[in-house]
Amino acid sequence: MPFQFQPRPYQIPALQALDNGYKRIITIWHRRSGKDKTWFNAMAKKSQERVGAYYYLFPTYAQGEKILWLGIDRDGFKFTDHIPQILRKRTDNGAMLIEMKNGSLIHIIGTDKVDSLVGTNPVGCVFSEFPLQNPNAWGFLRPILAENGGWAVFNYTPRGKMNQGWDLFQMAKEDPKHWFSEVLTVADTKVVSEEILEQEKREIISQYGDDSLFRQEYYCSFEAALLGSYYANQFKQAETEKRFTKIPIEPTIPVDTWWDLGVGDAMAIWFTQSVSKEVRVVDYYEASGEGFPFYAKVLQEKGYVYGTHNAPHDIRVKEMGSGVTRLETAQKLGIKFQIVKNIDRDDGINAVRMFFSKCWFDMERCKQGLNALANYHKEYDEKRKEYKNTPYHDWSSHAADAFRYLAVGHRSSPVKSEQKRYESRLHQKGQGKGYSLKMV
Repeated sequence: MPFQFQPRPYQIPALQALDNGYKRIITIWHRRSGKDKTWFNAMAKKSQERVGAYYYLFPTYAQGEKILWLGIDRDGFKFTDHIPQILRKRTDNGAMLIEMKNGSLIHIIGTDKVDSLVGTNPVGCVFSEFPLQNPNAWGFLRPILAENGGWAVFNYTPRGKMNQGWDLFQMAKEDPKHWFSEVLTVADTKVVSEEILEQEKREIISQYGDDSLFRQEYYCSFEAALLGSYYANQFKQAETEKRFTKIPIEPTIPVDTWWDLGVGDAMAIWFTQSVSKEVRVVDYYEASGEGFPFYAKVLQEKGYVYGTHNAPHDIRVKEMGSGVTRLETAQKLGIKFQIVKNIDRDDGINAVRMFFSKCWFDMERCKQGLNALANYHKEYDEKRKEYKNTPYHDWSSHAADAFRYLAVGHRSSPVKSEQKRYESRLHQKGQGKGYSLKMV
């Protein structure tokens, strides 16, 4: 081991770091640098040195299948064939799992199904395209690896600064004793010809209008936003205006809450204070699988003086078992909700874009929510090779939906201002209410 794999010179320092005892490794390598091929071979090697479960994690199950399980290199060699049949006990194509004769397991997993990690005990993990993954996956596996002395590799190209990839890299640079981290661009590896680079640059500029994606993919620039992100321009403007900062809680101003409701899915809550024309987004909280008594306790423990609690219209839906609405359940616990107007999702996304300029964010308390907002993106159509006009539903959706309700329901919302102007015009014409507001 490894089988039919010869690492390139620039890949060797990271592989040696793993062999020399580093338990945490970050490799930010450019496109076409052989990231997944390298780390799959390293995982196969480690599976023979220590018997245990090894996870190769992707943002989605489909990506894991396409990129690694069915992946073929430019020479036509299948990635998984780097594990020879003589070492295998069985191969399960349905589960994307290889069981070794020595008892080790290599499993390709999508963190879009993060619940599948419950009850597991891996000793080695590779997180491929880590900035796009459900943050709960690393949060769940980190203490397991710490307890059993396991290792983790984070393998990605940048996806902007407002995500867990950037945060982890900054932390790793400050702790070189425990973390090996490196950035390799095409200028470092020299494996992509100038001709190909020029062609890639021309095509990217033609498709997207600038070269930011080219610089991200080949020169590991953290300046480009996530492709397909709904709120990339809003984040860029907020960064320029330094509206991501540290915000003290004003004890004399009530804190309003804005909820996206879930039971099996995550429950997401934004906390805001309104000061003049500013909306100060002071906190964010998210959990899953809990009922309203749990969240009532969370609100109490935060110790804020609350103003309004705001929820979407589906809080009125009756639970199948009890026949009681969640609105009624919350009221019994002292949480009296106002219902946010139900408008079209696309209108709500436009409302967020208009509302964002009013907002100031506490970077620490809102980090998880901001990470989700920055990663909220359009679904990609693999057949047409273009983005659809619908959001991709993943771990970022709950925070984004809750923020959409904030943008629609807040008293200073552009939607409300537009609505009042429209109602006023209708009233003057004697037409009254009962219209459908369509944001442009």
